[in-house]
Amino acid sequence: MDRLFPSIRKGADAVAAGMLAANFATFLFQILARYVLHLSVGWTIEVTLTMWLWLVLFSCAFVLREKDHVKFDVVFHMVSPTTKKVFALLSAASIVVALIAAMPDTWDYVTFYKIKRSATLRIPLIYVFWVYLLFAVVIVLRYAWRIYDILNGRDLAEDERDILSD
Repeated sequence: MDRLFPSIRKGADAVAAGMLAANFATFLFQILARYVLHLSVGWTIEVTLTMWLWLVLFSCAFVLREKDHVKFDVVFHMVSPTTKKVFALLSAASIVVALIAAMPDTWDYVTFYKIKRSATLRIPLIYVFWVYLLFAVVIVLRYAWRIYDILNGRDLAEDERDILSD
């Protein structure tokens, strides 16, 4: 999939880097305000927490590749290629089914927050949490694509070769 969308991938990397830079700058400002200027600035905590949530979910959906995710693959590496294919299909299908099954309740929960506001900045909380909906949709699409790749004979060992070449 990386080969099909290189400019989108670079853009996602840039957005994630921007979020990380904004988060770090806000964190440094918080330290400066508290310990040097002796000011109490509550908004910085809200911004860093929100930016961290966005950074983690956005990066997991758009930046991390399959090989970048943490895996418990000791058993996976000990089985035959056919069993590896079954394991990969089962894990991808489980992720797709679980996220789709949770989607109606997730939608209700996130859209409920349009009436609530953050404590300091008074931002509607739907803007804070809608990134999870984006994350869930993108992960469903990515793992559905993975199922398609596996069923069409994509070599699972390609992920392992990519790790060795990094």
